[in-house]
Amino acid sequence: MRPQKLLHLPAHKCTVGCPLLDRFLAGGIPCNSITELVAENATGKTQFCLQLVLYAQLPPSRGGLSASSLYIHTEFPFPLRRLRQLSRAFRSSHPDHPVADPCDRVFVQGVYTADELVDALPKIELFLIHSRSRFPLKVIVIDSIAALFRSDFDNTVLDLRRRSSLFFKIAGGLKSLAKRFGVAVVVTNQVVDLIEGDKGNGVRVGNLSALYSSGRPVVPALGLAWANCVNSRLFLSRDDDGGDGDVDGSLRKKRRRISVVFAPHLPHSSSEFVITTEGVFGR
Repeated sequence: MRPQKLLHLPAHKCTVGCPLLDRFLAGGIPCNSITELVAENATGKTQFCLQLVLYAQLPPSRGGLSASSLYIHTEFPFPLRRLRQLSRAFRSSHPDHPVADPCDRVFVQGVYTADELVDALPKIELFLIHSRSRFPLKVIVIDSIAALFRSDFDNTVLDLRRRSSLFFKIAGGLKSLAKRFGVAVVVTNQVVDLIEGDKGNGVRVGNLSALYSSGRPVVPALGLAWANCVNSRLFLSRDDDGGDGDVDGSLRKKRRRISVVFAPHLPHSSSEFVITTEGVFGR
């Protein structure tokens, strides 16, 4: 830690929409930095992000940021139906919310390659500069970062260098925006199965000696180079074979776990959560 960092005021936090999870996260998702959610498919990454962008609209007195959000999706169609479902639950819990339709405060953009995301950063900066309304842009979600690097890269020295260069351009740009505008940046990432004898893919980065989901050892995608680009890494795991893409009442009994892999403001810990039609809740 550099000495001057000790003089910085604590970053604002944004509630994730559940008091138990907020307590686990020491107040929520921090502004001024990049928080990564790592998990296999159908574990809850997108659910967390959708809930976050709704609750960011609450005033600071209720844990929010009085803010709009930018949601960048990179692979699947944006889950608008699920966002509307969560929005109805949000409105029921906060009937005095001044926005008639909270979905109107969530701006959605599709980006499908790493180069497209790099090119989009100056446009996002302009958006931030001009979003000085009652609900300025304060949350940026990228779901998921791994999808941008799934193709177009071979396992050659040249491509690995180009990939690392894009990592640093993207992370550097996002961190600059986060610090200049007080933005909470959240990126989701996939996992890959840990091959026996492979210890070079970031499995020991942070406080956890190993990561397990669905009963098997996994590691975050994109390796150590990307791990060094994020400020905090949270790992979501599950022990069942169910999914959360089509949310229904049966998911009320399904359990998931969120764990801190590394974070400058959080100790190593974990907490269970469930996904229901109304949202994501700790237990």
